[in-house]
Amino acid sequence: MSETAQRTGPAAAEPAGGPPSSPGWGLVQRAGTVFIRQREATVFVVAVLLVIYFGFISSASSTFFTKLDIINITQIMAPIAIIAIGEVFLLICGEIDLSPGFVYLFAPFLMHYLIDFYGWPPLLAILAALLFGLVVGLVNGFFTVTVGVPSFITTFATGFFLYGLTLWTSHAEPVPPSPSVEGIGHWIGTYAWAMLTWTVVLVAIFHVVLNWTRWGLHTIAVGGNQLGASEAGVNVARLKYGNFMITAVLGAFVGLQVAFQVNTIDPSAGGFNAMFYSVTAAVIGGTAMLGGSGTILGAFLGSLVLALLLDGFNLIGISANVVNMIFGIAVLAAMVANVQLARLRGAGRVS
Repeated sequence: MSETAQRTGPAAAEPAGGPPSSPGWGLVQRAGTVFIRQREATVFVVAVLLVIYFGFISSASSTFFTKLDIINITQIMAPIAIIAIGEVFLLICGEIDLSPGFVYLFAPFLMHYLIDFYGWPPLLAILAALLFGLVVGLVNGFFTVTVGVPSFITTFATGFFLYGLTLWTSHAEPVPPSPSVEGIGHWIGTYAWAMLTWTVVLVAIFHVVLNWTRWGLHTIAVGGNQLGASEAGVNVARLKYGNFMITAVLGAFVGLQVAFQVNTIDPSAGGFNAMFYSVTAAVIGGTAMLGGSGTILGAFLGSLVLALLLDGFNLIGISANVVNMIFGIAVLAAMVANVQLARLRGAGRVS
């Protein structure tokens, strides 16, 4: 073989570090492609960038990476993420719930009334508070699904009713949780990592439910084509009732968690802010507000992004008003991205 042939052969063409077409490089490319196709990819990258940014900008005071601040971030994130789970299920099937923040508000007061005024055992009072959430979800489902009132109006009305009920019965005054409930409360919200633990467990459970159970697949089917799903045998009414009930129960659970965590049952807690943050987390995480698609993991990451923003801007002294502006921009940007991705998927350009 000539010297020229030897120099231009396959072996000579491969640099010492391996060619771009080597098996290792191909694996990296495939992994990158799989990552980019995930709905959660963008919000994951945003979360990582926020951690880097706030870690760098607060490095002088060394406050961002302390254990206390990490706990604070998880306690901001947990209520948003847990309510967002229910909102994801409702948004996917074409509905929305504006009332879970007010279930969050009233549930711990109900627990307080039952224990301190009526002598109920603590565990039974907590279960009754969660059952109350179930009833609110049932009412929301009845007026939306059976009566035909749009879910936006139904849940707006129930939210205001619960707000008035809370202020009326509590005289708009905060109260501490009963000492008799401290033992149970420790594992629900008082322990530093309790809220994060519950969040991870619930996210894992509902991620499986959404992606690998009939309930989740039917939820997606109803959001994509309600008439087609109904004709295929899906019980649309039962599905929507169930998702309203899930969301309201999660709202009640969050209210109990926060009451135990701050050791105060506060009539100014929850409300529309809790719901808005949760819907924002779901949308930022890739859930389409028009229905048909969504992701629990994305909502979890979206809640982490919001918690990082709230905590990080507080550390560096940025006004809360600016944070609200950023939230508005984030929701709009996420919706634009969702619409564009939906168009690309419809055109077959993104799988």
